Amino acid sequence: MSFGTLAVVVLIGLLGPLLAYPPSWRVPVVVGELAAGVLLGPTLADFLHPDDKTFAFLAEIGFALVMFVAGSHVPIRDPRLVKGLRRGAVRAVAVGAIAVLPAFALARAFHTGHTAMYAVLIASSSAALVLPMIDSLGLEGPALLELVPQVAIADTLCIVAVPLAVDPAHAGRATLGALAVIGCAAVLFVLFREVERSGLRHRMHRLSEQRKFALELRFSLAALFGLAALAVQTHVSVMLAGFSLGLAVAAVGEPRRLARQLFAITDGFFSPLFFVWLGAELNLRQLGHRPGFILLGVALGLAAAAAHALMRFSGQPIALGVLAASQLGVPVAAATLGTQVHVLQPGEAAALMLGALITIAAAALAGHAAAQATETAATTAPAPG
Repeated sequence: MSFGTLAVVVLIGLLGPLLAYPPSWRVPVVVGELAAGVLLGPTLADFLHPDDKTFAFLAEIGFALVMFVAGSHVPIRDPRLVKGLRRGAVRAVAVGAIAVLPAFALARAFHTGHTAMYAVLIASSSAALVLPMIDSLGLEGPALLELVPQVAIADTLCIVAVPLAVDPAHAGRATLGALAVIGCAAVLFVLFREVERSGLRHRMHRLSEQRKFALELRFSLAALFGLAALAVQTHVSVMLAGFSLGLAVAAVGEPRRLARQLFAITDGFFSPLFFVWLGAELNLRQLGHRPGFILLGVALGLAAAAAHALMRFSGQPIALGVLAASQLGVPVAAATLGTQVHVLQPGEAAALMLGALITIAAAALAGHAAAQATETAATTAPAPG
């Protein structure tokens, strides 16, 4: 990968803000960045090559940072979130139970035998997509305090479950790896809390601000990359490392200066690079060899949206349910791991990614509808007093 290619990646990533700019469109930024990657990737122009080691490594850094920021934005200290935690957890488990039936049907219909993997995909959510969508669309309301834990729980459980479902022969190794990452994140939480209580962080903050040392950012990145290294060594997605560390920071209380610095480094460079890479990774040409898998991808995407939308019976608005169906890291992990261990049929990995694209498109439409509903409720609400 050259500087010229990197410049193109940054420039084409601006398609995200361009599509998100018109207020009436309400297109999440990540949709344009993914589309840019599809346009310049192997699917069409074949200019960007996601298998380039430098490109892939930078994208993996971006993935870890996106999940770190997503975890740090979870309002875990908000007492109202505790109230919504129980209902969100119940919904995440309910969607997982519902996902088994369509997963079994699809595995039988397409003769793949991947019932467990399809069930994990249908039940999964993506905090890396859903939380930025909520922020960019300005969604508010008590229902979101139930949606956030639902997405976080589903995302975390499915990240842990992916290697178990795709490669059952190494399920024990994957479980131990996930427990090691989560345990280290818990240790870091205790350490962060003690540093906060002792006043050391405040002294470090003043010194850093006066001398322009950016100490908080440096220590946070060191912790993130260390946890990501552990995840890679134990064959766990860096997604779990970033998200669990973000939750640890959110539980202690993220400093505003650190939040601004993370926003600059992530949203300014690594996040768009990751989503452009992910779009390039979606090589839809592979479906030409197995046209039948196009139907599999469509069915997986629609099944995920439908399973989450059924939470309407628990009182969740349909738009928020479909928004929660948005997938990202879990399909990527399933396609990558399945290809590495040679358990996927030719074109099946592309079908998994096509299903993810459909959930993202459905989530974008659902987010637009939810934003309109929020605006309508705000304009029709009676004036105070």
